Amino acid sequence: MRTNHSEHIISVVESGSVGTRLTASWRRSLQKYGLDPSRDPGPRRFTEAEVHERRARLEGFMDLATPKLDQLFQMVGNTGCSVLMTDRDGVILDQRSKEADSDTFQAWGLWQGCDWSEAAEGTNGIGTCLAEARHITIHGNEHFMSRNTVMSCMDSPIFGPDGQLIAALDVSSCRADQTEAYARLIAGVVAQTAKQIETEAFRAAFPKARIIAGPEERPEGAVLLAVDQDDLIVGATRAARRAFGLGLEAQLTARPASDILGRDSSASALERAERAALKRAIARAGGNMSAAARELGIGRATLYRRMKRLGLGENGEN
Repeated sequence: MRTNHSEHIISVVESGSVGTRLTASWRRSLQKYGLDPSRDPGPRRFTEAEVHERRARLEGFMDLATPKLDQLFQMVGNTGCSVLMTDRDGVILDQRSKEADSDTFQAWGLWQGCDWSEAAEGTNGIGTCLAEARHITIHGNEHFMSRNTVMSCMDSPIFGPDGQLIAALDVSSCRADQTEAYARLIAGVVAQTAKQIETEAFRAAFPKARIIAGPEERPEGAVLLAVDQDDLIVGATRAARRAFGLGLEAQLTARPASDILGRDSSASALERAERAALKRAIARAGGNMSAAARELGIGRATLYRRMKRLGLGENGEN
């Protein structure tokens, strides 16, 4: 039997009006996925073996994320909220909730192994966050399914080191008195935690590279570039790819950092780079020119010729 909520959803979609910020998601749920908003059965549950296989694909990532999930739960757990991590398909791989709230979350399907993709559950925090690759809050009757209107869900996508969507971070509330204002407050914390996880995963993926943070914050995530010893960009977060026009494909074409960051690429800049390299080698060698030359892979005489050309004194001074 259809409820007022499900009738409203169908009416908005069938009217073809722009409606709310979630009308596009409601339309996908009804027309693309063929879902019925009055359907009673809860989310599909994957077997323990299937969940284990999905977690194994993200083993290193999950290890990095675990401390951040714990910290987030310490902040929101006493307010009737659970903390969830899903894979990019919307399947819950990790979950935290207070024991007093666990029966409620299990009954709702907000539990490890449950499928909260938009294709399975219609408009919801996890599924719509993944479908639209953006931070989102789905409060009460903004959900597609009538049975999910008791929830408030705050979600952020997490992109992997290759810029591709890898997971969703969710905080869901089981409190009927949760206000939209409080949900927005939690949403900010969720977004910040997602950014921290993304940052740590990116740094771990490029352990030998120099990590450069972008000059400005962007709401969609961390703006980070990984630059190798030859000053080539070998990695970029999704937000950095957008900020610097690097494209969103997983495979990144290496480009000089100086080209991207707007630094001078003239001969004088090359001379400054060479000068800096010589001074670093001399400093590491403690002024021992033979040792400095060996580090640079050149002869001692060649080192002195380059120093003279670049205006460096006998011990590498300006």
